[in-house]
Amino acid sequence: MLMISDEVRKAIESNQPVVALESTIISHGMPYPKNIETALRCEEIIRENGAIPATIAIIDGIIKVGLSKSEIEAIAKPDATVMKVSRRDLPLALSKKKNGALTVAATMIASQLAGIRFFATGGIGGVHRHGETTMDISADLEELKTTSVCVVSAGVKSILDIGKTLEYLETLGVPVIGFGVTEMPAFYTRDSDFDVPISLSSFEEVASFLKAKWDLPLPGGVLIANPIPKEFSYDKQAIDAAIEQALIECDAYSIKGKEITPYLLKRITEITEGASLVANMELVFNNAYVAANIAKIYFKENFPYETE
Repeated sequence: MLMISDEVRKAIESNQPVVALESTIISHGMPYPKNIETALRCEEIIRENGAIPATIAIIDGIIKVGLSKSEIEAIAKPDATVMKVSRRDLPLALSKKKNGALTVAATMIASQLAGIRFFATGGIGGVHRHGETTMDISADLEELKTTSVCVVSAGVKSILDIGKTLEYLETLGVPVIGFGVTEMPAFYTRDSDFDVPISLSSFEEVASFLKAKWDLPLPGGVLIANPIPKEFSYDKQAIDAAIEQALIECDAYSIKGKEITPYLLKRITEITEGASLVANMELVFNNAYVAANIAKIYFKENFPYETE
C-alpha cells in the first residue's frame, strides 16, 4: 500500500533531508494550471536548498511518496476524479483503488510511514468559526498531537478561528513556533492579533528544538508558523471582508464538512480577482524554502545538542 520513489528512498536510507509536500493543494486548493506550476516550483525550491522533495498522493489505491511529473499533472487536471483524503478516508481510498489527494493529516501519516520528518504546506486546518457549536474541527490538529512530523505552514488558514485553534493545540501539547515572529500569521496576512507561544528566529534554533523534543523522546508533531513574505501579505481588512462574504455563502448554500475549505479558497480567489491566489502561491513557496533549510540543518552530521 506504500510505494516510495527510488530518489526519496535513497535519500531516507542515507539520512539525507527530505521534505514532504501535500497533494490537496494540487487537486482541491488551486485552479488549473496554477496548481501544477505551484507543485513543481515547490519541488524546485526544495532541491535548490539542499533537500529532496516528496510530493505524496494516492494513485490507484497506493500511497505514492515522491510523485513523478506526469502523476502530478494527472491529479491536477480539472476533469480528474480525485478523492480528498484525511485520516478517516485512507482505508476507503486504498481498498477501493482510488486516486486521492492527501490533506495535512494524511500527509503526516504517509510521511511517518516513509520515515520523513519534514513537511511543507500552505496552512493547516483547525477549529472552524462557530466550532464551539458545530464541532467542526480539522483532523490536522489531532494528527499533530500523535505524529512526529515537523509541519511548516503560514499559520492557520485565515478562514478559521485562529484563537480557538491555538487553544486546542495547547491542550493537545503541540508546540507552535513562530518563525521570526511573535504574532501568529494568518495565511494570507502576517497579522492575526494572537501571540505565538514560542518564537525562534533561525533554522538552527528550530532544528535544535526538534532534536531536543524527539530525542527525549516526546512523540508528536511541531507546527512552524512561518509568515507570508511582507511584499505578498494581503491587506487584513480586505481579506477579512472577502472571507466573511464567502462564509455567508457557505451558510446560504449549506456547504459543510470537508467541502468548506475548497469552496472558501475558490470563492476568496474570485472575490479578490486572483490576488489571494498570488499570495497563496508565494506563501507556499516560502514554506518550502524554510522547511528545506530546517531539514538540512537537522540532518547535518554531528548536530550539536545544546543545553543551558
